[in-house]
Amino acid sequence: MPEALDAIDARILELIQRDASLSVAEIAERVGLSSSPCWRRIKRLEDAGIIQRRVTILDREKLGLGFEVYCTAKLQLPTKENLDAFETAIADWPEVVQCATVTGAADYELRIVTRDMRAFDDFLRDKLLSLGLVSNIESRIVIRGVKNTTAVPLGLISSHIA
Repeated sequence: MPEALDAIDARILELIQRDASLSVAEIAERVGLSSSPCWRRIKRLEDAGIIQRRVTILDREKLGLGFEVYCTAKLQLPTKENLDAFETAIADWPEVVQCATVTGAADYELRIVTRDMRAFDDFLRDKLLSLGLVSNIESRIVIRGVKNTTAVPLGLISSHIA
């Protein structure tokens, strides 16, 4: 069972996931606490692993990394050793911004970000296929992003908020 959160914890989490640059004083003011108790709550949430890290989200398009692809990969033989080898390899590839094991015909779903079609082709040839583990790849090029958020839907955990 997830750790029980109260309404103040939930509000702190909502604020932090929307804007990680907020100071403890700003968060405290918005949730109706003084800075010290607010800092202790944030620290407790970090120690519990609920807050994993705080990041800055960059505009990929402005950086010349506007080519995004969802790619399913099926391994030739999905043994534990091959699964581990695949996961170890993709962990070091910056083009892979998300990867999940999935059910169905494929073993993995990858979200890949790169400069353009040529860079994606290089990624496929030089990295993904050169592993010698993949038997099938299906790629879907993103035409236009409709929704992209890192925010966890905290409203869905209301039963765990005291």
